[in-house]
Amino acid sequence: MSTARKTEYVIFDMDGLLIDTESTYTKVTNEVLAPHGVEMTWDIKAGLMGKLERDAASHLLSFFPEIPLTIDDYLAQRTARQDMLWPTVQLLPGVHKLIAHLHAHDIPIAVATASQRRNLLRKTEHLQHVFGLFGDRVVCADDVRGKTNGKPEPYIFLCAARERLGRGVGEGEGEGVTQAERMERAKGLVFEDAVPGVEAGKRAGMATVWVPDANLLKLGYTGAHTPDQTLQSIEEFKPEEWGLPPYPNDTLQL
Repeated sequence: MSTARKTEYVIFDMDGLLIDTESTYTKVTNEVLAPHGVEMTWDIKAGLMGKLERDAASHLLSFFPEIPLTIDDYLAQRTARQDMLWPTVQLLPGVHKLIAHLHAHDIPIAVATASQRRNLLRKTEHLQHVFGLFGDRVVCADDVRGKTNGKPEPYIFLCAARERLGRGVGEGEGEGVTQAERMERAKGLVFEDAVPGVEAGKRAGMATVWVPDANLLKLGYTGAHTPDQTLQSIEEFKPEEWGLPPYPNDTLQL
């Protein structure tokens, strides 16, 4: 792949992209559902990814109207189980190397996640050698509550660029976006593992790299906007293809 685009800033999703939390979500969700004789399959899970917490829970339970489980009951059971597991989640391959590389070259980086801040802290407090490099340049669900329904709306990525990185990207979509704002948006690169996240990145006017779970990749890409690049792992990413500094030849595998 080659591109004439020069990337000036990079925004990352978190769950399933930077850290291996999706396997935990799947395990815990199916533990909660098991007593009711139902299971969340990947075709169902794909529709939950990127949604805000209650919206995702509502979408999940809509597939099982026969079970006596409310959104609040489901979330309470899931949260109790997840809280015990978050301190054990690990970085996905290539993540440490890429983020450390971008940070070392002063490329502005941010995280835009549908996770609540309490969950983000539990998931990352043991991974501060990487997440500490983002500083306060993180947007969580708490920060955008009441302003968006979550991905695929582009708000969270525009918020991260505007409020965490100081980029003049403006707000919204369509005719109200100025040419200068469109040009500023085009300088950004989004990394996502979920289809709604890719849609959000593209609707934000940014280039988007899709790094899906192998199970999601088997289902195929179903969004209206095609990702600019699809990778099986962040390990495959080549910064120089996006106008970013290349990895040094002697880079250690992190």
